[in-house]
Amino acid sequence: MALNKKIAIPLVVIILAAAAGGGWFLWQKKQPGKATDQKAAQGKQLYTCSMHPFIIKDKPGTCPICGMELIKKIEGAGDTGTQTPEQKQLAEMLGHVSMSANQRIMANVATVAAKQGTLNKEINAVGIVQYDQTRQAKVTAWIAGRIDKLNVNTVGAYVSKDKPVAEVYSPDLVATQQEYLLAVKSRDQLKNSPIPSISQNGDGLVASAKQRLMLFGVKENQINELEKAGKPIIRLPIYTPLSGIVIEKMVQQGQYVNTGEVLFNIADLSKVWVEIDVFENEVPYVRVGQQVEIRSAIEHGAMFNGRISFVYPFHDPKTHTVKARVEMPNPKHALKPDMFVNAIIKVPLAKGIVVPVTAVIDTGKRQLVWVEMSPGMFEPREVQAGERIDDKVQILSGIKAGDKVAVSGSYLIDSESQLKGGGQDHSQHTGAKPDTKGQTQSAGQQPQGGHEGQVVAPAQQPPAKKGTLKMDDMKM
Repeated sequence: MALNKKIAIPLVVIILAAAAGGGWFLWQKKQPGKATDQKAAQGKQLYTCSMHPFIIKDKPGTCPICGMELIKKIEGAGDTGTQTPEQKQLAEMLGHVSMSANQRIMANVATVAAKQGTLNKEINAVGIVQYDQTRQAKVTAWIAGRIDKLNVNTVGAYVSKDKPVAEVYSPDLVATQQEYLLAVKSRDQLKNSPIPSISQNGDGLVASAKQRLMLFGVKENQINELEKAGKPIIRLPIYTPLSGIVIEKMVQQGQYVNTGEVLFNIADLSKVWVEIDVFENEVPYVRVGQQVEIRSAIEHGAMFNGRISFVYPFHDPKTHTVKARVEMPNPKHALKPDMFVNAIIKVPLAKGIVVPVTAVIDTGKRQLVWVEMSPGMFEPREVQAGERIDDKVQILSGIKAGDKVAVSGSYLIDSESQLKGGGQDHSQHTGAKPDTKGQTQSAGQQPQGGHEGQVVAPAQQPPAKKGTLKMDDMKM
């Protein structure tokens, strides 16, 4: 009996230990399944669009807006261990958005530092090459007569002010020369007279005859030659007042002309004017003395430099432009009158904060940028944008130099802010509209429970009315 007790007691202990161990093993085996069931019960796998994160569905498919394949939505990605408690607290603040490293990669979010800089506003205008009006002249007949010889017979010929362009025969001119020669002869005869009035009278006659010759267009050196020759010059040479190109010819050889009649029009093309048309909204930036680049398509894009010499004081109501005059040299006569050219005026603006254009979100009512306050933490800033030049924009107020602004993915950050109930009223650029309770909803979708601020596509939608657009079938 004592032997049976010695055997029975250890046997019972072993049986109880085995039963306890087996129960513990079975309990541990059931726990993972229970945790998995709890995790599955907590949240179902959702899918979203990388371009339109407010589109959330419970099964794979394509985005009803852009047609892109939906990707898996990672719940609570923004609350991973990569953020400090201070960052999580900031993320809960009104308007702030916190993003993990994975979210930044998916949204293609990139930042650059705002810098102090100067933008050059570029004014583009078209213009027409014109003659320099200060370098134009007319060759006229100073006396009536016959054109006995023409030294210039074609338009476009070059003439020099030192060479005669024509020779004219005039009876009045011949008679005036004879009078001058008689006056000179009389002066020589009377200069030895003992009577002062007679000797002085000879000088007066010569001066009077000389004055008449000069009024007929005879030059001083021609009068000296006339006095040396002692006989009248039958044909008087006609000179041009400046060297240049003949742009108009109005006489023929042998033609009779009257006093004051125009024989030629001459223009000096070594310098030209370019009259450019500046739009009325750009006129305040145009000033006398500004450098202008002139480019001609005919000259294979050749570039010429000039300066604005005058801004016309009137406005063209048909084209809403104001003309500005550009004076410039014309080497080798490359610019031809009446030629169309392109003009570029670079105007330096005031120095200020400069950021890429993609950093600014224009809602129509205001302009925003997203500033990275700390790694992964973005804050919206309302700014006042100035001039936009190419891919840069000037910021007048709202941020300072050194602030890191989002230059890509900023619209997705803005959408995330709205989904989290950031309080930002951006309905004018996100396509959302307020409901009757004052909350913002995406058009055609209704919020469901489970996650605050998320917009989930309803499991069942009412049948679409005839003639209405169904968002699930819309692809671009």
